Amino acid sequence: MTSIVQNFRHLLQSIKQNGGLYRSVLQLYRVDEIKEGEYVGTDRNGNRYYQNKRFFVGRSRWVIYNEKYGMDYDGTHVDPEWHGWLHYVRDDPPTIKNPITYKWVDPNPQENKTGTPQNYVPYTTVKPKVEAWVPKSNKQ
Repeated sequence: MTSIVQNFRHLLQSIKQNGGLYRSVLQLYRVDEIKEGEYVGTDRNGNRYYQNKRFFVGRSRWVIYNEKYGMDYDGTHVDPEWHGWLHYVRDDPPTIKNPITYKWVDPNPQENKTGTPQNYVPYTTVKPKVEAWVPKSNKQ
C-alpha cells in the first residue's frame, strides 16, 4: 500500500512542478511523459534542464524545450555546453563548472533547417557521368 501512496505523491509532485493539471496535460501531449525532478539550469534559448537521480542512467537527465518551439523541437535546439551534461559526458552542468570549449564548436549554433524551405541544397559544377538521351528531331 505504501508504494501506491508514494506513486500518487510523485504524480502530485510532477503535476505541481509542471504548473498544474492543464500544463501537465500540455507537457504530456508535447513529450509523451510527465516527470518531476531537480531544476538544474536554463540555457540561452530558454530550455530548462532537470535531473532526478532515482531514474535509470540515460533517463535521469532531460530537457524541457522552450515553448516557442511548440511541437517542432529537435536536438539542435540544445546548446553545446548543455549537450555534454545531458548525454553524461560530464558530471557537472555548465552552471556549476565552465564547459570545455573546442575550436571546432560554433559558439552560436544554428537550428537544423532540413525539411524546411530554408534547407541547404548544394549544387555541383561537375558534369554528370550519365546524361539523358535526347532523340534527334526530323525537323531541320
